[in-house]
Amino acid sequence: MQSKKLSLIESITNVIAGLIISFIIQLAIYPALDIKVTVNQNIIITAVFFLASFIRGYLIRRIFTKIK
Repeated sequence: MQSKKLSLIESITNVIAGLIISFIIQLAIYPALDIKVTVNQNIIITAVFFLASFIRGYLIRRIFTKIK
């Protein structure tokens, strides 16, 4: 059974990796789709998705830990 602390560390690591990948992809995708987004707006969009992904990942991990 994974501790809450380890679940938190795993979730943060996973989401930070996704955060970096997401930011880089958005820098390429928005101009390709002719969507005008500043770097600051891109940071805000990425941060919102980061927070949502972190919470989702942590909660799912805790649910599956309790099922065992």
